[in-house]
Parts: sequence; structure tokens; C-alpha cells
Amino acid sequence: MKQHLIKDRLTTILGMAPELKEILMSAAPLEDKRTAVKSWLSRLLSEMYEENPDVPALEYILQRDAIFVCLKFFSRRNEKLARFSLLTYLSDWLSDTQLPASQKPDSAFFAELEHLIKGITGQSGIYDQKVPAFAKYHGSKAAAKRSADLSRMARSAAQHLDKYASGLDADAVRRRSRNKIRILDHFNATELEWHQWQWHLRHTIQNEDDLKALVRVTDAEYEAVRLARQMKIPFGITPYYLSLLDHEPSRRGQAVRAQVIPSLHYVQSIAAARQSKDTSMDFMLERDTSPIEGITRRYPNIAILKPVMTCPQICVYCQRNWEIEDVFSSQAALARTKLDAALAWIENTPEINEILITGGDPLMLSNKRIEEILARLAAMPNIVRIRIGTRTLVTLPQRISEGLVRGINRFHIPGRREVVIVTHFEHPYEITPQSMEAVQKFRRSGMEVYNQLVFTYFNSRKFEAAALRQKLRLIGVTPYYTFNTKGKEETNDFRVPIARLMQEQKEEARLLPGTVRTDEIVFNVPGLGKNYLKANQHHDVISILPDGKRVYEFHPWEKKLSLVGTYVHQDVPIYDYIRRLKADGENPADYRTIWYYY
Repeated sequence: MKQHLIKDRLTTILGMAPELKEILMSAAPLEDKRTAVKSWLSRLLSEMYEENPDVPALEYILQRDAIFVCLKFFSRRNEKLARFSLLTYLSDWLSDTQLPASQKPDSAFFAELEHLIKGITGQSGIYDQKVPAFAKYHGSKAAAKRSADLSRMARSAAQHLDKYASGLDADAVRRRSRNKIRILDHFNATELEWHQWQWHLRHTIQNEDDLKALVRVTDAEYEAVRLARQMKIPFGITPYYLSLLDHEPSRRGQAVRAQVIPSLHYVQSIAAARQSKDTSMDFMLERDTSPIEGITRRYPNIAILKPVMTCPQICVYCQRNWEIEDVFSSQAALARTKLDAALAWIENTPEINEILITGGDPLMLSNKRIEEILARLAAMPNIVRIRIGTRTLVTLPQRISEGLVRGINRFHIPGRREVVIVTHFEHPYEITPQSMEAVQKFRRSGMEVYNQLVFTYFNSRKFEAAALRQKLRLIGVTPYYTFNTKGKEETNDFRVPIARLMQEQKEEARLLPGTVRTDEIVFNVPGLGKNYLKANQHHDVISILPDGKRVYEFHPWEKKLSLVGTYVHQDVPIYDYIRRLKADGENPADYRTIWYYY
């Protein structure tokens, strides 16, 4: 786009706020423009408070929030943090200054700017301006009309919820049964062997040709797996989980397939990062929070114990992919001397009263080794709760044997010590009769099972996460956390805008009963820990970049307790996300309010 066309586009958008347009297009010095913009925004806010009492409350709140965000964008402090000045950028493009092509704004930038101006001028258009019928009445008549409105909301939600297949559906069960027979035939194995978890580990699919022989793959998928193996990037799928993949690539099964078959972008990004001296794969800065090998500590009362750094299969978006050598690697278990030292550290740190055993997947260890670790922890008077983080309920439910559950349950003593299981279902299509039975084995023994969902592009459609929560509750799993996908370069295919998490919680999860929406949406800040996205006081949107990315400043959990630094993050452009959804058959109108979540 030529410079004069960019200027025309900007002036058209700013035309919705004539006074702002006049300020930005003036020949005044930059700092005078900053003062004038802030003065205009403050006056607009004051007029809202004092002179427009008839503005509907929700329109008022939306406009107020947009004004506050815009004020942040023109703050010198935030410009320094974002390393970008929106004021300078707009002023330059609106003047006759010749700018390099590399600085041209993306369509995503124009979209963000347009919605920002609509927000601050009260032109969002997300409300139909009709007062609900029930608000005009009182008593039983108001209640009847309100009930009719609620039924309409429920029916609309149900139309979305019904789109998402569950692994408990009869046709899915039949489909997976046929897949299992095909896999058993390929390995010349028996039904008895299928129920042995060790058999699945011995026959984990680890190369592109075995994968292609068992399920239809695209040329891009085949090449990605081939390169991953060539470059020694971990890859593996258990035969059980492979049976969950639709034989032909499908939108229905995309969430399952995408978790374990890497994209070319993923493989190439990891390869590039390994070759770069300036890039660390330790995105969460675990090295800075590990006082001793095998331990991570970010909070006062809980620590992470990592006795093994491998899993039955590899998730593409794994937080610790940089530490995992390969599926079921013989080098993955923490050496006994190091494990003893890690356990001694816990014992000598009495402030710790809760331990999360994770990795990797600790249930890759033998029953005997698991019980040894639990016995050591249970002998420490300071430990009142032990969490076991495992995905085997989803990827290898055969591992959850009665013997394993009995061994773990010995240390679950109500009133004295709690043992809980934290698992990781990503989509209702992963929930199967086998995974449900694995959950119920723990539940029948009195132990709770919680779920940590990673909110990715592949489970982010309207009511998709809500459908998962509904099914999880029905099989005995409590939704616990919904994590924003880590902002690692290799997982860009999975990332969604933070605004989408907030929209999902407030517009979709909120329509379901409280027993279903028990999870918290969080952004995991590298080196610091969880930032609760529901609470606006824990983060700020501080800028928008020429490529349409919002820049966020996240506040640490220690806020008001300790003078810890904040964290600056560049998000996924909302425009790009909506465009991708549209290409996949979604209606962008279903997501139109996303722009107004900050």
C-alpha cells in the first residue's frame, strides 16, 4: 500500500473522532500533541461521568474502558516499555514524511485502531440498543419474559455445543474400535496386549513411515515428522492415542491430531533456535527458579518435583520440550543421587507444604519407584498435599491399573494429607470410555481429579472449551486452570489472542452453571508464575504495534508484597486470528465483541 493510501485509510478511521484527527494531523510538536490528546480523552471521560446520564450502563462501561486503554497508549512510560510510540507512528504517517516500506501498517493494525476509535467514541455497535422486554415489567410477567430470554440464550449455546464431537459418542466409539483393529493388525498384536501399557510404550509410533502406514497424513505432516526425526526433535504417539485420530484428516479431529503431529513451522523454529546462540529454549525461565536439579519453585508454599523428563508421547506445545530428549528416553529419569538430593531439599525447606510431581510424566516410572517417592514425601511432616501431574489418563489410560491406584491411594489420608491427580484433556473428542474409567478408578478411591486446559487455536471456537468442561464434569474431572498458550516462537500455530480467553470466559463459560466453570484463566509469566486474566488489575494493554499485535504488561503475583519487575508480552493479532477462523468455516460475527476485551 502506497503512503498516500495509508494516510487516506488512517484519516478515514480517525474521521470517527474529528477532534483527535485534527490534533494528530496538526503541525504541533509531538509533546504538544500528546498533551492535547490526553486532554481530549480526559474531557471525553469527564463528560461521560457528568453530562450523559442517559447513556446505557453497558455502553458507558465499554466506552470508559476504551478511553482508559487509549490513555495508556499515549503514555511515555508505556512507549518505553513497548519500545514503540503510537503517537509518533500516527503523526509520521499523517504527515508528508517519507517512511520506509518496512514500517507500513498491517491490516491488523487498521482493524485494532478502528475498533479502538469506535470504543472511545461510543460507536462499538455491539449492542442492538433495544432494552430487553423483561426490563419494562415487574413480577411474574417480568419473570416470564426473562425466562424466555434465558431460554433463547440456552438454545443458542446448545447449537454451538452440539457441534463438538465427544469420544463417548457411539459413532466415535465405533470409529476408534476400527482404528484399534487396524493398529493391532499392523503390529501383529492381540487384544490382550492392547490392555498392557508397556506394550504401548514399546510400540510408540516414532517415525514418519510408521505414522503413514497407520493413518492418512498430508504431505506437510509427513515432511514435518521426517525433519523432526532427522533433527532429533522429540516425536512420539502411543498406539492408543493414535486410535483417537480420524483416519482421514478432519475438522472434527483436528484438535487431537494437532497436538501430536508437529507443523513444519514448529520443526523449523526449534531447529533455528537450537542453532542460535542468542535464543534460549527455556521460555519459562525454569533455570532461574530451580534451586537444585529436579526442583522448580515459584511460590512460597509449593514446589515442583521432576523425577523424570519424558512422556508416553510428546505434545507439540509442551512447555518443557527443551528438556525432553525423546519419548521414553532411557536417560530421562533423574539419577537416584539427584532425586535423593531434591527430596532432601524439600525436607529441609519446611515452608514448603505442597508438592507437584510432574516432569515429563511421573507415571512413566514403575509402581515401586512412584511409591518410594510418595513414601519419602509422606514422611515429611510439612507436606500436607501432593499433586501428581500426568497425562496418561488421556494418552495411555491402560497405565492406570488397580495396583497403581492402590499404591498411590495409601498416601491419601483425609484430614492429614491429600493426594490429587492433575491431568490434561484438551478436547471432548479425547474423552473416551477408557479415559473415563481411568478417572473413575481414582475417584472411587476418594481422590480428586483436576484438569489443566491449554487454550489453543484448536479448541478456541465458540463454546468449544465449554463443551469440554461439560463433558469433564460428567466423567468426574473438575476444570482447574485454563492456560494461555506459551508465547514460544515454535508454537505460534497454537496461540490465540488473550482477548479470546477473556471473551470465552465472560460470554460462553458464564452461560453454564457454576459447577462447570470452575477453572481460572491464567497467563503463565516466565520466571514469575500465574497471572489471573479475569482480574483487570493484574495486567494492562499498553500499545498496539504496526503488525496489529497488542502489547501487554503483566504484573507479578507478588504485587503489593515485593518490588518485583513486570513482564512485557506481544500478543497474537486479533485480526489474524479472526481471519484464520473464517478460513476454517467460522462466522466472524460470532466473535465481534473480542476487540473490546482488554
